Amino acid sequence: MAKQRISYVDPAMITDPAMLEELDRCRREGTPRPESSAIRAHVPACFWSFANSWRDIFKNGVCEHSIKELCRVYVSRSINCEYCGNQRSLKAVKAGLEEAQYDDLLNFEKSNRYNERQKAALAYAEAITWHLDTDDAFWQRLHQHFSEPELVELGCFVALTMGQQSWLRLLNIEHHQVLAGTSGGMAPGFETSEALDKSKASADYWAKQKEPSLARKSRDAHVIASTSVLFGVLQNQELTSIGSYSKVNSGPLIRPCRLTSRCTTSPTTITIG
Repeated sequence: MAKQRISYVDPAMITDPAMLEELDRCRREGTPRPESSAIRAHVPACFWSFANSWRDIFKNGVCEHSIKELCRVYVSRSINCEYCGNQRSLKAVKAGLEEAQYDDLLNFEKSNRYNERQKAALAYAEAITWHLDTDDAFWQRLHQHFSEPELVELGCFVALTMGQQSWLRLLNIEHHQVLAGTSGGMAPGFETSEALDKSKASADYWAKQKEPSLARKSRDAHVIASTSVLFGVLQNQELTSIGSYSKVNSGPLIRPCRLTSRCTTSPTTITIG
């Protein structure tokens, strides 16, 4: 296992009863599990800021929890946060979310595992995660399925979980290392440290998989498109797709626009893949 970058606070050294109770809740229920909370415990303000926000806009709130859970794991699969992606919300499972629904998240638009409301939410999570440009049709779709309070909560939640997951994946933390001995909130096949090791060693472990070509092409195009919109396309630019990769042949940066132009200058090749 890669070297852990920030230590856990030992629960035995914590004297705040409320913090200990929250860590025990994490042990029993998961999402989050105790390890990430034991990292945040270095700074009580960080610990409680996250715990309270997570309770209010993930566990509770105006938008149904199972949709937020799908968006949470969509982020995990997109940015490859294994610690977060190997957790499951017990509340979402009790509400009827099935394990198979986690499998198609990166291909959600083409999947028949999600209803139109879930797909709209995942498109929202996708746009936030990949910094995509949006248009009237995108927002019309969202407003068709969600109220404005729901859109605010869902957007805030995706931003919160994306920020946390983007950070936690750098720390190389793992499950069953703090307050070990429970499986609350663990995905099937990850309930114990032994099961976790076996699942992660499997050839079909999700984090080892290359994304389906359709999802990968879509993501690569989205990355290029959002970069072009934000920073401007390159003069006399050509966008081509080769297999499951995309590339941009580019000249000088000049102005914002969409990917429609063609390259005639001596190119520099940027490969995303």
